[in-house]
Amino acid sequence: MARVTDVSARSERHARIRNLPLFAGCTADELDEIDRLSDEVNVAAGRTVMTQGDLGQEFALIVEGEAEIVKDGVTVAVIGPGDYFGEVALLDSITRTASVVARTDLVLEVLDRRGFHTLLDDLPRLSRSLLSGLAHRLAELEEENERLRAAAL
Repeated sequence: MARVTDVSARSERHARIRNLPLFAGCTADELDEIDRLSDEVNVAAGRTVMTQGDLGQEFALIVEGEAEIVKDGVTVAVIGPGDYFGEVALLDSITRTASVVARTDLVLEVLDRRGFHTLLDDLPRLSRSLLSGLAHRLAELEEENERLRAAAL
């Protein structure tokens, strides 16, 4: 009986992970690897998940809930299901560029540094998705810089 429960729980977790755009194209075997390397973490509303200036050790994807991205004490964005954070510090071994605070209760899929790099090595499609996400964020930052420059003139 436990085996049926385990299969059902894994199937439910795979469905939740597959609904995240980052993993939408993954095969069952790839989802098994993600499941093996990641941990589901529940975070209460109001808790700081990651702190600006700390050395990055984890990558997290939001499965449920919302979080605020806080830079220098100012909320700069609100993110929700399907969004992720922590990849920049892991990709370049730099300190966190912003804090992440749970706006609501959160359900996260969390990968440590080793698991994150293992997935990037094993799943080239994931690497491309992360690069695309980073390019999108850079474009948004460039637009914001242009707005600030124009406002300063």
